[in-house]
Amino acid sequence: MRDRRKHDVVSWSRFFWFTAVVVVSCVLLTGFSFSTFRLFFGETFHPVLGSTRQTSTINAVVSNEFPVVPVLSIRETILFPDQVILFLECPPRARLFTKEELLCIYLSADNNSSETRLKKPPARVDSRQVGEQIVWCPGCPRGLIVTVASKSNGVIPAGPSHRWGTLAYEALIDKDNTTLLFVKGLNLRPERVSNASRFECVYGWDFSRLNLVLRSEVLSIAQEIVRCKTPLSVLNGQQKVNGPVKVSIRIKGNGLLPSVARLGHLVGPGLQPVPTRKPHEMCICTMARNQARFLKEWVMYHAQIGVQRWYIYDNNSDDDTDSVIESLSDANYNISRHIWPWIKTQEAGFAHCALRSRSSCDWVGFIDVDEFFHLPSGLTLQAVLRNLSSRAPSLDTEAAHIPIGELRVSCYSFGPSGLRHVPRQGVMVGYTCRMTAPERHKSIVRPEALNSTLINVVHHFHLMHGFRFLDVDKTMMVVNHYKYQVWEVFKEKFYRRVATYVADWKDEQNVGSKDRAPGLGTKAVEPVDWSSRFCEVLDTGLRDRVLQNFVNPKTFLLPWQDANDGKQSLV
Repeated sequence: MRDRRKHDVVSWSRFFWFTAVVVVSCVLLTGFSFSTFRLFFGETFHPVLGSTRQTSTINAVVSNEFPVVPVLSIRETILFPDQVILFLECPPRARLFTKEELLCIYLSADNNSSETRLKKPPARVDSRQVGEQIVWCPGCPRGLIVTVASKSNGVIPAGPSHRWGTLAYEALIDKDNTTLLFVKGLNLRPERVSNASRFECVYGWDFSRLNLVLRSEVLSIAQEIVRCKTPLSVLNGQQKVNGPVKVSIRIKGNGLLPSVARLGHLVGPGLQPVPTRKPHEMCICTMARNQARFLKEWVMYHAQIGVQRWYIYDNNSDDDTDSVIESLSDANYNISRHIWPWIKTQEAGFAHCALRSRSSCDWVGFIDVDEFFHLPSGLTLQAVLRNLSSRAPSLDTEAAHIPIGELRVSCYSFGPSGLRHVPRQGVMVGYTCRMTAPERHKSIVRPEALNSTLINVVHHFHLMHGFRFLDVDKTMMVVNHYKYQVWEVFKEKFYRRVATYVADWKDEQNVGSKDRAPGLGTKAVEPVDWSSRFCEVLDTGLRDRVLQNFVNPKTFLLPWQDANDGKQSLV
């Protein structure tokens, strides 16, 4: 009996201590979980009500004719008016697919159907960061969803899709730790700062679930650029859990905008040392689509007059732009290509480029590939910049103490100059007849002088308080804009305009706009007298300088000409 009581005491004792250990463990684990949660997030998370109208996030039923590839996934699909762009997520060390190894697969949007309705080759395949490939597919017919398949390995299930037009598409952290969010579809007025109190920024990993997201203040909003106050928790740990954070914007009282904008850094996380002197005095930024055959002339010429760095924002080119840029880079031109797939977002792209170039460039010129700086004085760009930036106003003594943040350069538009075919020696030699009056101006800016809203329209920016602009004298520097080239080149402008606030020429909008060619209307039909239009003044200044300084005396070729052109008879 005594032994039995002793056994009961031992059992109850063991039970008591076991229970105590379990309770204490649960308390510690709970405390650790909540403290870890609070340590990572810092701020309080608030649920945000999303719109009841969901974007299409259908996962395709994989066709039986292809096996599934488990290591690949489609992170996002963007439906543009005439094409579909798919962002593939793949293992960092995986071999990238070539265009020939992929097919665009169009499936029925009905979840109960696995029928492959269409197969088309992709228009292009590219990559802009490790672990990601971008595939351009032809437009998706109504009632279908699009995915891709490897011809050898199988179909990848379709990912979440978004229609271009209302979308947050890029996000990055600026040097002051604020977030720059690029958004399409807010329809804000150009060159106007909007009321930031009507909006709030939203951070999270999965906006389709809207479980826990973090809201923050909008500091400024203008055109398509939102500046947000980045939550401290995101700055401290945005790469530690669940992968990169996504950012979007909400109009207060309305739904959350769809987003594919994954938060990144300009030059990588953490504080970066401020250089005592920037490596480049003069840089150029441009946005281009299918300008491969003109890039060599544009880069090589500007290198000779003083440009040291080129930022090319490739806006869905399907020509040899990438290989031309690679060949220029191999020839020691400091040039980089940034894939910018977002259509009609030139202003946002220029703002993005201004931020990227700020730590490397004293001055940045924003011009197109058919625009060339011409220095009638014969000076280099560096000499002109130093001369102008140190020049004090002759009449306004108060302005003498305000530093110059922008140089505005007059822009002359050249016509076909009697030509019917692309000039073999390049645009500067071929086109010599222009309009009398300059059209608008193009800007060279100090990136650090730009207003924090980054407002820019038609190649010029708003400056922050404490800086001024200067109109450059035409005898010192102008821009030759070879705008109206031979018809086979000019007709490409009817495809799509890159600027946000400029109507496409095929649209019946703003037909009288200065951006359009006078008298052409909305159809790409060559006028009988096209080759003789837009010719009011014979201007051979830049042509003469090029022929005098650039021709190889042995081959009689210009640097951008191919050797198979043979000897040219110089006019």
